[in-house]
Amino acid sequence: MAMIAAEAGVSKNTVSLALRGDRQIPPVTRRRIARIAERLGYVKNPVLAHLMTELRKAHPAGFRQTLGLLNANLDREAFARHPTIPAYVQGCRRRAEAQGYGLDEFWLHDPGMDGLRLNRILKSRGIRGVIVVGLMKTNELPHAFLPVWEQNACVVTGVRTRNPTLSFCCVDHHALVLEACGRALALGYERPALVIDRRIDRLVDGRFSAGMSVAQQALPARRRVPGFYDVDEAREEPAVFKAWFERHRPDVILTLYTAVRRWLQALGVGAPRDIGLVQLERRRGNLEWAGMDQHNDLTGEAAVDLLVSLLHNNQAGLPAFPVATLVSGSWVDGGTVRQAVKG
Repeated sequence: MAMIAAEAGVSKNTVSLALRGDRQIPPVTRRRIARIAERLGYVKNPVLAHLMTELRKAHPAGFRQTLGLLNANLDREAFARHPTIPAYVQGCRRRAEAQGYGLDEFWLHDPGMDGLRLNRILKSRGIRGVIVVGLMKTNELPHAFLPVWEQNACVVTGVRTRNPTLSFCCVDHHALVLEACGRALALGYERPALVIDRRIDRLVDGRFSAGMSVAQQALPARRRVPGFYDVDEAREEPAVFKAWFERHRPDVILTLYTAVRRWLQALGVGAPRDIGLVQLERRRGNLEWAGMDQHNDLTGEAAVDLLVSLLHNNQAGLPAFPVATLVSGSWVDGGTVRQAVKG
């Protein structure tokens, strides 16, 4: 590093900041120092990087670098009152604290906010990395915030975004459904079916329905049940669901919606007496259901780890090859399926 500083005519501290992509150093200077470092064969010392991480952990009361936590949900208070988003936030906070980072929170839909203003705020606070939490209705990020994605290291939780696609962390929806279906079959159910809104399935690139398709390929044709994807329509007119159910008669349903239980009760069908119900995302309000814990807090932790890795490697801006971290869900027993036979 001393050789780089000498050739560039700057201090070693300036070189250190420049190679970390710190925006205190002008972009022209950062690029010049990076070219000199590459020519001189400079390679980051992984042992030293690990040591600095441990030092940040050991001294949390001192100065801490800060990450941005961007609430992308339409609800300003989603971090506190949404059924699932608080778990992501809890994981982000826990991991950031363990890594020695602070978190500053922002709301994507603040009327007075756009990409240019948010960038100015981030720069003034020395924030170079942002975690996006709470996308639920769409996987497209507002174009007005393109400067943020272009100039910072960014990671999204929960979904894979489009226009632009950023690195992301989420549950492995495909494996989640395979696991849930396998558990249901092990309990003796024979005709599993997926009930999920078409828009939600598209939001995760069809990974729910793809997982179910793979699971059903292993079943005899007579036991394969087509999924029900008109959930929004059924909320307005339950007869839509009734027609599907009476035609196909699944004996266990995998779903995200507690409304399915009410629709079945209206038909005189009870769980677990007449049918099994498997919740694909156990959360506040449905913890008595059997189903899958998506471990959204672990997704939040993984997002912080990924973002810190990007920062350590000076990877900011729109990624040419976005990175995905998938977190496995796990089965939790509950009262909406028959009990396993012991012995």
